[in-house]
Order: sequence, then structure tokens, then C-alpha cells
Amino acid sequence: MTANLMIVEDDDRVRAALRLAMEDEGYDVAEAEEAEVALEQLREHGAPDVVIIDLMLGDMDGFTCIREIRKDHDVPIIVVSARDDTHDVVAALEAGADDFITKPFEVKEITARMRAVRRRMHAGAAGQADSLRAFNRADERAADDTEDREITTMVLDDHGDASLILSPDSGTVRRGDDEIHLTLTEYRLLCELAESPGRVLSRAGLLERVWDRGFFGDERIVDVHIRRLRTKIERDPSDPHLVVTVRGLGYRLDPQR
Repeated sequence: MTANLMIVEDDDRVRAALRLAMEDEGYDVAEAEEAEVALEQLREHGAPDVVIIDLMLGDMDGFTCIREIRKDHDVPIIVVSARDDTHDVVAALEAGADDFITKPFEVKEITARMRAVRRRMHAGAAGQADSLRAFNRADERAADDTEDREITTMVLDDHGDASLILSPDSGTVRRGDDEIHLTLTEYRLLCELAESPGRVLSRAGLLERVWDRGFFGDERIVDVHIRRLRTKIERDPSDPHLVVTVRGLGYRLDPQR
């Protein structure tokens, strides 16, 4: 199936180059030179499969535009910008971007990143669900003798009516009766941690397993997404007990019983 892509870029030459490269990759491309135009297209036509966005737009900065998109859509967002300061990269990721590419760029880098995003999109929660179901079944068999029982949930934080429950079959995370809204990347990150509770996973390992080999960025993107994940699943994000930082090594998921 042909994937749909939106390019939000106010530089005509850059936008045209991206459109041609992405059309060569088989994408149906929509363009917007202003953030408000992009947001209006999203309201009218729904989210595409991927959004590429610049940070320096004429009518609205890219950070604000990303946050507006994130209010209603889980679409993967890739930033392409001349701003390469660490603060800008982290701010873009904090706003909701999934990847960051610095201008000037090679078209082959863009297309490689797009292929990586597309692989993640197709893999989605389905692949994680299979592995987590296997983990849950093994964990449950160790707890009791009902080997034929099908396990479809994993309790990450046992807190009575406000327990945090991961449901691989439906690809959802709930705190009590409320579903927690996670992006695909956040969900995949949580699944990777949940597959190995109590085990430290390095940033490099998470980067490779969650973002795929097509991602060329550095490990700080893992830290940013961990912070975003904590704000959604921890009882107190400022004092996390579920997703724990192991200094110098990486992160560990400690289920709360």
C-alpha cells in the first residue's frame, strides 16, 4: 500500500527536493509551506502516515506545530532543520518529534530514515504483542499450574483500582479505567523494557531495537522518550520507580507490586 507523507517546509527549493525524493520512494506527498495550512489539511483529511517538518516556519514555529499535531495524532514526525543546537534537538523531541535531521542533508539519509520509520509503522505493536504474550504466558505458568490459560495482560504497577496494565493483544496501556495515550515509539519502548523486567537495557540497545538500524541519531533521543514515557505512566514522574535509570548503564523496568 502506498504511504502518505506531508512535508511542512517554507523553503520552496527544499520542499521541492524532498517531494521529488519521497515520490521516488513511492510516497504520495502533500505539501504545506505554513504550519496553519498543514494543521488545516490534517483537520480536513486526517493524518498522513508520516510528517516531515521544519522548525523555522513563517507563521508558527515548528515546536508549536508539532505539539498541535500531537494533540490529536500519533503520526511519526521527523524534523528537518538547520538548527542543530542540542537544546533545539531535545526541545523538538520533547514536543513530540520522533527523529531529527540537520540541514544540509543527503537525500539518501532522508530516505533511509523514512524506510526505518516505515518499518516501525508496519511492525507497530503487533510484533511487540507476540513477544510479550509469550513472556506473559511463561511468567504466569511459573506462578501457577494453568498452562493452558491465555495471558493477555501484564500488570506493571499493582495499585488497586489504579493499577497500570499493559495489554499486548489490544496494544493499550491503562491506569485503572483510563487508557493512557502513548505514541508508537513510546509504546515500543515500554514493550522492550517490559519484556525484560528487572534487567538493565542500554541506551544503545534500546536505540537499535526500538528505532531500528536505519536510525543514525545519538542516544539522547532515548533519554527524551524515557522522560516522555515517565510523565504518562509513573505515579510521580519527578521520582520514578517504574522505569529506573541505572547510571552509566541504561534503564530498567521494575514492576511495582
